[in-house]
Amino acid sequence: MSSAVAADHGFIDVSDLIIHYEDYLAVKGISFNAGAGEHLTLLGPSGCGKTTTLRSIAGLERPSAGEIVIDGKRLYSGKGRVNVPAERRGVSMVFQSYAIWPHMTVFDNVAYGLRVRKLPRQEVERAVLHALELVQMQSYASRSASMLSGGQQQRIALARAIAFSPKVVLFDEPLSNLDAKLRNAMRVELRDLQSRLQITSLYVTHDQEEALAISDRIIIMNSGTIEQIGTPQDIYDRPRNRFVADFIGSANLLRGSVEGRSEEGGYCFRTEGGDLLPCVAPYGVQGNEAEVAIRPAYIQLRNPEAGGAIMQGTVRRRMFHGDFIQYQVQCRSGEMTVRRSPTEVFEEGSNVALCFHSAQCVLLGSQAA
Repeated sequence: MSSAVAADHGFIDVSDLIIHYEDYLAVKGISFNAGAGEHLTLLGPSGCGKTTTLRSIAGLERPSAGEIVIDGKRLYSGKGRVNVPAERRGVSMVFQSYAIWPHMTVFDNVAYGLRVRKLPRQEVERAVLHALELVQMQSYASRSASMLSGGQQQRIALARAIAFSPKVVLFDEPLSNLDAKLRNAMRVELRDLQSRLQITSLYVTHDQEEALAISDRIIIMNSGTIEQIGTPQDIYDRPRNRFVADFIGSANLLRGSVEGRSEEGGYCFRTEGGDLLPCVAPYGVQGNEAEVAIRPAYIQLRNPEAGGAIMQGTVRRRMFHGDFIQYQVQCRSGEMTVRRSPTEVFEEGSNVALCFHSAQCVLLGSQAA
């Protein structure tokens, strides 16, 4: 049985994919799709199967079962005994290590794949210069690749990937070797380039912030299964289960039980500490014992006299982070993390009221089997 949400047909279709390494089951029957021009991200902790899945689509790993189809062409089928070689799949891959040859010039690095395909010299030159122009590296064409910075090497790796106009570009944690400031800048450039070229791309990362910033949709993977597929906003605002809520961003997780419907059409949730919270249940209610997730950024702090409190507590710790202040507030249901604007200052030891809308308190479902 597939462990994924059922997928409609797309430009990339992966169905019931299983990948074994001897006795180890790395990928457990996952299914997903990517539409034409979509930037889809596989996100999860180390060892969850995301890179193995990416490599199987590239043709660098042979699955044990399932099916991989790109643009209507079956590239792998366990039942049909189809396994198209990597060089005939029409996909390109950008690796974490860049795989730049230091003894070659920038031009020759980008031209390598085109020359292997034995394209005419003029066509190679035109394609290389166009790719370098797209990544703003045309003036570096004659420079030795050994003289490039990390960010410039990443641009060359990207130019090489798009030079032969592949149907799909696969990215395996391409920004992880860059420093934080350059990584942020490259995210913007990469997203802009992908959007302008309308490349269908599959991107692997373990960086939650990166995935939220650049993706059209995100697939959350855990232990070889898919926990949730959705837009960055959907996954952040409506995490399906505890794993997703805890892995994407940060969340206050409170245990308790559902006590029926609220007047607003949602549900009433009683925490183990006794607080009664309004919540929504986008994935249904499965028995009384349950857990809710509340994002720290969605909680407002007020003076207790202001009214409207859903919970009350005492500021135990205040930490200044520049763009926001993080508060640790001790409530009877446990310690709550709250993030507010640096203009909203509450002293340590002060009593506060915690307020939030029911839509920001999400009843969690069960994790994938």
